[in-house]
Amino acid sequence: MLQSLQIMAARVDPALLDLPWNVPLEDWPEDIVAALPRGISRHIVRFVSLGDRIIAVKEIGESVAYHEYEMLRDLGRLDAPSVEPVAVITGRSSDDGEPLNAVLVTAHLPYSLPYRAVFGQHQRPETVRRLIDALTVLMVRLHLLGFFWGDVSLSNTLFRRDAGAFAAYLVDAETGELYDNMTDGKRLYDIDVARTNIIGELMDLQAGGVLPEDYDVIEVGNNFATRYEELWNELTKQTSFSANERWKVAERVERLNDLGFDVGELAMTTDLDGTRLYIQPKVVDAGHYSRQIMRLTGMDVEENQARRMMNDIEQYRAQRDMQKDSLSLVAHDWMTRVFEATVNGVPRDLRGKLEPAEIFHQFLEHRWFISEKAGYDVPFKKALKSFVDNVLSQRRDERSYLGRGDTEELPAINLDEV
Repeated sequence: MLQSLQIMAARVDPALLDLPWNVPLEDWPEDIVAALPRGISRHIVRFVSLGDRIIAVKEIGESVAYHEYEMLRDLGRLDAPSVEPVAVITGRSSDDGEPLNAVLVTAHLPYSLPYRAVFGQHQRPETVRRLIDALTVLMVRLHLLGFFWGDVSLSNTLFRRDAGAFAAYLVDAETGELYDNMTDGKRLYDIDVARTNIIGELMDLQAGGVLPEDYDVIEVGNNFATRYEELWNELTKQTSFSANERWKVAERVERLNDLGFDVGELAMTTDLDGTRLYIQPKVVDAGHYSRQIMRLTGMDVEENQARRMMNDIEQYRAQRDMQKDSLSLVAHDWMTRVFEATVNGVPRDLRGKLEPAEIFHQFLEHRWFISEKAGYDVPFKKALKSFVDNVLSQRRDERSYLGRGDTEELPAINLDEV
């Protein structure tokens, strides 16, 4: 009964009204439900094609739906790694007048996978460490913003490939709260909950035969807590150096950058002991390299992908003897002759296998591998053909395929000039 529906959204998509809100989610017809991998959830969740994007619809209590919607909006304004809220829909009822639960609608995160789908690809146990590293960085970022999660787990997280590693995104904020000054007690509670849930979820994978029985899942949970504390301390401690030890400042900044963060505050003071420099990442932000790539190319990519791109741009600069040119000019030339040439050289029907930045990263890995094996630098066209035939064509499609067309055709590039 559409006349009783209430929709709260920043921008209402008229296509939302075409969905069968008078039917419980578990009974939605298969012809409108997207067959995307779903993680474990306490609630019924369905993915649906809506115009040119995929949405996730979760059946939930009304007050919880409004709370989670507002939390996700706040996290979005803070540029936190989380899914985007689309709408809350209440006032649902069946055709015979039976009240139905409210739903929270969020945008599906392209190229993202729940942790069980990652392990379903027969990953090695080393994948656990990479997923835990990604969750650790996510937890630190959220805590720096003052966000208390309350229900941290692998199940409440989505993972995207990031140049051989993974980047983690919050997908469930039902129990979350934002604080101006979050206490250490709440922060440590989050970590304890995370540790307990991680161990339990990995034990489930062991029981299902996905992880070896002798894999020490308790050690993994303990390592998560240790890794978190190390990263938290590195990002929040205040360090002082004497004026003649400025090299230590650069060293500390580089260490923070390597962790994916920028320094928030540098101060110089003079006291009885002389002039000293203080460095404290009071207002830190992740994405040192991704912001560089955004400024130079306009691309929004993950941190490790961006780091790899920056390295390739510097190599391109040296090879082309462009040291005297501005980095922005070098990056523009690199985008045209290298990055776009690589992505455009992949057949259109294979471009959805991975997002463009990940395609580029994996191509570089493959070209290095076959060049080392051959004992010489394999030419671009030959390396790209080998990558498409032997690597990309063997991968499953990780893009949301329903309701999405092929990627836009990039400008034609003469590969002989690369």
